[in-house]
Amino acid sequence: MKYQQQVSGVNYTFDGLVEVMAKATPLRSGDQLAGCAAEHDGERAAAAWVLADLPLDTFLTEEVVPYDTDEVTRLIMDTHDRQAFSAVSHLTVGGFRDWLLETASHDGSAERITEISAGLTPEMVAAVSKIMRNQDLIAVSAAMRVSAAFRTTIGSPGTLATRLQPNHPTDDPRGIAAAVLDGLLLGCGDAVIGINPATDSPQATSDLLHLLDSIRTRYDIPAQSCVLSHITTTIGLIEAGAPVDLAFQSIAGTEGANTAFGVNIALLREGNEAARSLHRGTVGDNVMYLETGQGSALSSHAHLGVGGKPVDQQTLETRAYAVARDLQPLLVNTVVGFIGPEYLYDGRQIIRAGLEDHFCGKLLGLPMGVDVCYTNHAEADQNDMDTLLTLLAAAGVAFVITVPGADDVMLGYQSLSFHDVLTTRRTLGLRPAPEFEAWLRTVGMVDETGRLTPFDLERSALRSLTSAEAL
Repeated sequence: MKYQQQVSGVNYTFDGLVEVMAKATPLRSGDQLAGCAAEHDGERAAAAWVLADLPLDTFLTEEVVPYDTDEVTRLIMDTHDRQAFSAVSHLTVGGFRDWLLETASHDGSAERITEISAGLTPEMVAAVSKIMRNQDLIAVSAAMRVSAAFRTTIGSPGTLATRLQPNHPTDDPRGIAAAVLDGLLLGCGDAVIGINPATDSPQATSDLLHLLDSIRTRYDIPAQSCVLSHITTTIGLIEAGAPVDLAFQSIAGTEGANTAFGVNIALLREGNEAARSLHRGTVGDNVMYLETGQGSALSSHAHLGVGGKPVDQQTLETRAYAVARDLQPLLVNTVVGFIGPEYLYDGRQIIRAGLEDHFCGKLLGLPMGVDVCYTNHAEADQNDMDTLLTLLAAAGVAFVITVPGADDVMLGYQSLSFHDVLTTRRTLGLRPAPEFEAWLRTVGMVDETGRLTPFDLERSALRSLTSAEAL
């Protein structure tokens, strides 16, 4: 179907929903690379106008990625809850934006938005995000409540959790333990203590799992650990009796992109069930940790939709959240600036993408986190990350990723430091996950208000964390 719109006396024509969605997207380098971005602001405004006037039920009849050839599309359509959708089915995309903003301004907004979540497809959610300003994305996100639990509860109101990421270039246990100690002393690790292993060797992964589990049990830390190996490695280790808390996998928004990651929906479900079978959680049974990122489908040339047209990277990113929603995860985060400037060129694009991803994931019912990050060849710096972190914290992000000194020496990119989150918590009055904060109080690291207290490490049992005996 062709769509038309006149702006300032110029007629613009768009060949189908895929093109409207792409050209309505705020500018980003990945869409320019794919050849689907609007050529100028006039064309972008015309596409956004068309998009705002589209009925929401258009997305149930006009496909973006073909149903017959893509299992993610089949998952989206086959699990769509028409009863939940009925409350907003009469709205256009623009009307839905107005409904969200109006709902977010009243008491009970979290419940009302939660009631419709299962009736929304990722394409509907991506569409409405494209015509929202940053403050709209923040306001609606802040009004929503999504939580999940394993040993700690993620996404509780008034909290900001963290993944403590103690990566090491050679997986050296002393280096990892030192980074873990550093993070714990600054109140980080309540979402997960998660290592990106330097190798996907099952033995190396098993060694790291035992290391993290020994730290957790030795100091009775109410936290979950994860070694971010491929899910097939994790399933094998579960069968071998390794202490697996969370099953990790990177996912994307098309069948082809997931195939490039070596997974499909059936395999992801198998990993979910395998991790749940261990019953290691104490306050919940959400066991999956999933990572996404705008540009992943394009980078594997799995970004083409109906008619062979390129689908914009933000819409494909949002489709990945349908895969995540099916698995009822503990944690989902977009690694927003990790892939590089080919996909998100500068700080402005990274900030916008981070707010979009968080909004879209949360609206689809996910405990959404963000790796606030960039690579050194992007036109971005730590000030941009400070801005994004503050905006996301105001928007109620479930968790962020923290690394020593904001510099991941293994993966070679810049993220957030433990101190960055400490400052944000203090500034905005946010606290760690409740179970983790209770432990911090027990060991004397925070007071009743959740603020860090002067801490005598020399007298603490944590002093031995990097010793040979502890390892």
